[in-house]
Amino acid sequence: MELFEEDYHDAKAYYRRALQFRETKKDAGLVFNVASLALERYLVALCDLHGVVPMNHNFISLMKDVEQIVDVPHELSRDIRSLDHIFGICFLETYHHGTPEFSDMEKVLRLCNEVQPLFDKEKMEKRYIQTSEKV
Repeated sequence: MELFEEDYHDAKAYYRRALQFRETKKDAGLVFNVASLALERYLVALCDLHGVVPMNHNFISLMKDVEQIVDVPHELSRDIRSLDHIFGICFLETYHHGTPEFSDMEKVLRLCNEVQPLFDKEKMEKRYIQTSEKV
């Protein structure tokens, strides 16, 4: 399976699971973490779709890469980048993981939903057809 297909599939699966967890009233931190994995996979899949190899997988770095290939609304970019403040993964020496609140959980679920329209459906279909023909 091509990198794009794998990352996009994983993103959708994590997102679905996060929604299931929210519906069953799981802890906001758990839902937040699973939804954050979904968002990260969506951003990596966007890079894959356009042939860009992301240098880092924190949200600030991923957004720098994504913004080089697609137009991202300013508010969406700002909100995605702000997630690194909860994770604190910019520097391993000062790593911390904040405790996500209910509002953080809702925010990352919203971001997963808002990032999906950034995918070029035509480009995705061409990739699928090309991949299918290789088999």
